[in-house]
Amino acid sequence: QVQLVESGGGLVQAGGSLRLSCVVSGRTGSNYAMGWFRQAPGKEREFVTAISGGGAIRSYADSVKGRFTISRDNAKNTVYLQMNSLKHEDMAVYYCAARGVGTNEYADWGQGTQVTVSF
Repeated sequence: QVQLVESGGGLVQAGGSLRLSCVVSGRTGSNYAMGWFRQAPGKEREFVTAISGGGAIRSYADSVKGRFTISRDNAKNTVYLQMNSLKHEDMAVYYCAARGVGTNEYADWGQGTQVTVSF
């Protein structure tokens, strides 16, 4: 059974930084892509960033380009989201998700971690 566990969320002032982690169990190696999504109160869940199985290909939502960086350590089955220059509008519950190579759907999701950005 695949499990994803996020950590690293918390309260930060605008302009500050946080690093989120997502540990994946039940999947090993690089045969899955990983993504980060977020959902703010009253809004739909939105894509933030994704990384390919080997880590060579990354994509970002326009709203976070230049501020957020996704990375992964396959030896540790962990994906990271470094968030810099945080804005109040980045405040949301952040979820990591896994997608099998060759599939279009993120089938496995974590429980989410809250990121709160104060003015």
